[in-house]
Amino acid sequence: MLHKDSAMSDGLVIRPSRPTDGPFLQSLYRSARSDLQWIDGEQEQIEQVIAQQFQVQEQGAGENFPGAMHYVIEKLGSAIGALTTDFGANEIRVLYLAFIPAARGRGYGRTVLQGVQKAAEQVRCPVATVVWASNPHARRHYLALGFQVEEANPAAERLVWYPGPRG
Repeated sequence: MLHKDSAMSDGLVIRPSRPTDGPFLQSLYRSARSDLQWIDGEQEQIEQVIAQQFQVQEQGAGENFPGAMHYVIEKLGSAIGALTTDFGANEIRVLYLAFIPAARGRGYGRTVLQGVQKAAEQVRCPVATVVWASNPHARRHYLALGFQVEEANPAAERLVWYPGPRG
C-alpha cells in the first residue's frame, strides 16, 4: 500500500516525501505542536524551541528507525498532512501522523490509519503507535479503530492494533 503514490478513499493521495517538502513539514509540525506556544518566553525563543523539537523528531526517527518511511498526504494536489511509518520485523509502527488545521476533523486520519491497518492485515502483523497524554483526541481515534493500550505511563501510552483471524 505505502510503497508508491497511493490513492485512497476521500481523494487522498499518499506519496513519499521529497526534500522540497521541508518547509511544508516544518510548518505542519509547528501547527501540530500548539503546546509549544505556551512556553514562557519571547516569540523568537519559542520559534527556536519549535525548530529544535522538529529537528529532534526528525533525527530521532532516523536514528531509532533507520528504515522509517516518510510520506506527504495530499488532497486535490495540495499537501494537507504527513505520515511516518516504520515497517519493523514484528510490527508496523505509526511514528507520526499530522494534518494541517484546515484538514483536521474531516476523517482523513481515520482513512489513512485504515489504509495502514489494511496493509498490516495483508502481512498479518500488528500496528503500534505511541500517543502522548497531552493528545486525548488522537487517543480516542486510535481506540475507535480497535487499538488497545498495551503499555502506559504518565506521559504516554503505547497502543497496538492486531489483525483479526483470517476467515
